[in-house]
Amino acid sequence: MNRPITLASGQFGDLPLEKLCRISSDIGYDGLELATHAHFNVYSALYKKEYIPFIKDTMEKYGLKCWTLSAHLTGQCVGDVWDPRLDAFAPSDLSGQPQKIRKWAIEEMKKTAEAACLLGVNTITGFTGSPIWAWWYSYPQTTPAMVEKGFQDIYDLWNPILDVFDQYHIRFALEIHPTEIAFDYYSTQRLLEIFDFRNTLGINFDPSHLVWQGVNELTFLRDFKDHIYHVHMKDVKINKNEKAGILGSHLPFGDTRRKWNFVSVGHGNVDFDGIIRELNLIGYQGPLSIEWEDTGMDRLAGMKESYQYVKKINFSPSETSFDSALKHQ
Repeated sequence: MNRPITLASGQFGDLPLEKLCRISSDIGYDGLELATHAHFNVYSALYKKEYIPFIKDTMEKYGLKCWTLSAHLTGQCVGDVWDPRLDAFAPSDLSGQPQKIRKWAIEEMKKTAEAACLLGVNTITGFTGSPIWAWWYSYPQTTPAMVEKGFQDIYDLWNPILDVFDQYHIRFALEIHPTEIAFDYYSTQRLLEIFDFRNTLGINFDPSHLVWQGVNELTFLRDFKDHIYHVHMKDVKINKNEKAGILGSHLPFGDTRRKWNFVSVGHGNVDFDGIIRELNLIGYQGPLSIEWEDTGMDRLAGMKESYQYVKKINFSPSETSFDSALKHQ
């Protein structure tokens, strides 16, 4: 299949762009999903005339392309209720200033759309944040009106941002993910409804976040097929530990006592064969972006193995029925 296989760069932010390009190219990757907190600086893209040519030349030197920008950390700051963890996502001089962090994030998302246009990509993946995530358990009692207001707040915050995306012909692909306003099947459905199924807003399909919650990743993909703008290839392993619950017990990722952990592609419970078949049916031709997160495996080995796995299963649909040669007697 000619779907490009890319690497999400955010998990490799400690590597300079050129080194990451060289490693990725040697493995066989077709491109990078450039993260704005790591390998693509929005300010430089807009205000330094040599920056975009530098990015393009560096990637072209290694035969790589960029189809998508990732702005996850910025988007989180738009919709979240501030706590100290957000300080790490925003400029350091804004630390501890919730209103200024949100204002920065809103403007940064708008600028990211403009920068994406300059780079020649038409899709930005990311998060929205959520003003109601802390209420997910509904105790103390959470009223329907409180939940509905949370969705309305996200609409009010993000609609003007999406207006700017429209100006630059850029799509926003929200990664359905715990801590976001849309984190499972029904919250995704509600978000699309409140935006009146606006074409600018779609989905970055990452099955790993669905599987550990118990959501069927193939049903999700099938039902939301018209809104799949980007695909993350990321796996999750459900561990056999009768002591562990799915909420994680405040144990860090990688701790084998957890009920589940993100693992290198092919080592977990995600049905990637089924995903490829669904993508073939809906005609998805965009990138398969490997988001590598496995604290139990050497990173370089994981990059190589994940690429090889995805390349093997990136098959094309059949052009004929397997029994088409049979004739009735």
